[in-house]
Amino acid sequence: MSESTQKLSDAGVSIWLDDLSRERLTSGNLVELIKSKNVVGVTTNPTIFAGALSKGPRTPGR
Repeated sequence: MSESTQKLSDAGVSIWLDDLSRERLTSGNLVELIKSKNVVGVTTNPTIFAGALSKGPRTPGR
């Protein structure tokens, strides 16, 4: 884990990511950030969420 983000987490800071994308979800990058950078959540808004769903390769049949 990142030492700097671990220190923040130990101090009670919840680290959230302000970025959501299909690629981040499907590549495993979000899981890696949770494991290595102490990320505990992701913020989004309707515009970002719609963009995340509309960009990048889609699952066949959807």
